[in-house]
Amino acid sequence: MASAVLQPAGTPSTAALRDQLKAQKASINVALLQPGKPSRSVGALLRRLTRHVDVALKTLWKDAGFPADIALVAVGGYGRGELFPHSDVDVLVLLPDHVQADGDGPLKQRLEGFIGRCWDTGLEIGSSVRTVSECVAAAQADVTIQTSLLEARFLCGDRSVFARFEQGFQETLDPRAFFVAKTLEMRQRHTKFENTPYSLEPNCKESPGGLRDLQVILWVAKAAGFGSSWDELAANGLATPLEAQQIQRNEALLSLIRARLHALSGRREDRLVFDLQTAVAEAFGYRTELSPEGRIVQRASEALMKRFYWAAKAVSQLNQILLLNIEERINPSGQQPVPINARFSDKGGMLEVASDDLYERDPRAILETFLLYQTTVGIKGLSARTLRALYNARGVMDAKFRNDPVNHATFKSMLLQPAGITHALRLMNQTSVLGRYLWVFRRIVGQMQHDLFHVYTVDQHILMVLRNVRRFFIAEHAHEYPFCSQ
Repeated sequence: MASAVLQPAGTPSTAALRDQLKAQKASINVALLQPGKPSRSVGALLRRLTRHVDVALKTLWKDAGFPADIALVAVGGYGRGELFPHSDVDVLVLLPDHVQADGDGPLKQRLEGFIGRCWDTGLEIGSSVRTVSECVAAAQADVTIQTSLLEARFLCGDRSVFARFEQGFQETLDPRAFFVAKTLEMRQRHTKFENTPYSLEPNCKESPGGLRDLQVILWVAKAAGFGSSWDELAANGLATPLEAQQIQRNEALLSLIRARLHALSGRREDRLVFDLQTAVAEAFGYRTELSPEGRIVQRASEALMKRFYWAAKAVSQLNQILLLNIEERINPSGQQPVPINARFSDKGGMLEVASDDLYERDPRAILETFLLYQTTVGIKGLSARTLRALYNARGVMDAKFRNDPVNHATFKSMLLQPAGITHALRLMNQTSVLGRYLWVFRRIVGQMQHDLFHVYTVDQHILMVLRNVRRFFIAEHAHEYPFCSQ
C-alpha cells in the first residue's frame, strides 16, 4: 500500500498529522462561523489554513526522501494562498528536464507514496507531475493549465528548478492572447448561468458577479505585468483608490459567504442553496423580522441574499470597468472618438464622456447617457471611462436629482422611444442609476422571495414584465401572444 511507506525515525505519523490538521481546520471553521465576524477577517483565516496545509505538505515531502533536484509547487487557488475549508489542494511536482517519473523506478514509487500519504492525512490533493519543458508546453496548449501555473508558488525542494520554470513560463506568456482567452471563457461561464447573478440559488464563485469574476481581473493583469493585487492595480492607474476599496470590501463578503458554505455543509459547496441560506444568514447575525401581528416581514435568508446580490452587482460593474481598462492598456485602440454632442462621443461603438468629471459638473448628463445609448445608431455599450464616471457619481444622484424637471423630461423621453426601452432600463439598473433615480425601485433591487415560484429577484422580474409588455407592440412577436398583440 502507498500509505505504508516507511517513515524516517522521529517524524510525525500519518495519524498524528491527520489529527493535527483536522483540529486546525475545526478551529478555523469555528472562527468562520462566529456571529458578527467582520467580512475583512476572512482573508487572514484562509491564509492561516493555507499555512497549516503548507506545513503538512512540507513535512510529508521531507519524509518521502525525494531527490534534491525536484520541487513541490502550489498552484491554482492554493498557490494564490486562498484555501477554503473544502477546496482542492492543487500541487505540482516539478522535475528538471533530465528526470522522468515514468516506469517503475524508485521516483515513481516515492511519488505514489507521497500522494497516498497526502490523502491519508486528510488533504484533498489534486496533483500533477511534469518537467519544466512539459509545464511550458502544457501551458501553451491549454489556457486552464496556463492560469493555474500563473499562480504557482514555491513550497519546498529545489528552488533553482522552480526559477527555470518561472523564466520559461513567462517567456511564452502572451498577455493579449491570454486576455482574449480568459474573457471568452468568462462570457461562456456567464452564459451558463443565464448572464445573471440574480437566480434563487446563485453560485458565489462561478455566477456573474462572483469571486471568479474578480480572479479574472487579477489573472489578466498579472499576465500583462500590471500587478497581482488590487493595491498594485490602483498604483498602476488601472483602478481608482475607491474602486480598489470597493472591490476588497465585496470580495471579502463573497469569500466569507463561500467559506461559511464550506464550513456549514462539510463539503465543497459554493452555491447558496435554499437549505443553507438561513444558516449562513444567521452566521451573519440576520434574524427573521416579524410584524406585531406575527406576520413575516423579511426572512433572515432574504436579508442575506439582498446583501449578496448587491455585492454581485458591484463586482459585475467593477469587473467591466477594470477589464475594459486593461484591454485598452494591452491593445490600445487607434480609433479617435467621434463627437455626438458637447458632452459625449462615439469611441468604437462605445459611448464615451467628454470629461471624467462630467456628471459631477452636470448631473443631468447622467440620464442623457441612457437616452443617447437608446437612440444613437451604432452605440452598443458604455466605455470604461463612462462606466467609471457613473460609478464615481453615485453621490450626486440625490433628492434634488430625482426632483429635477429636466431629468423627469429626459426619463419620460426614454419611455416614449419606439425601441430600446428595455435595454436602456436594464443598463440603468446594472449601473445602479435606476434605483437612485426611482427611489422606490431601489428598495426591490436584489429583493428575493424565498419560494420556488419566483425564479429571480423582484427588480429582475419587473424588467422581464416590461420586456414582455413591449413585445406585445412588436410585429415580429405577434405570434407569441396574439390576443395581447391585437
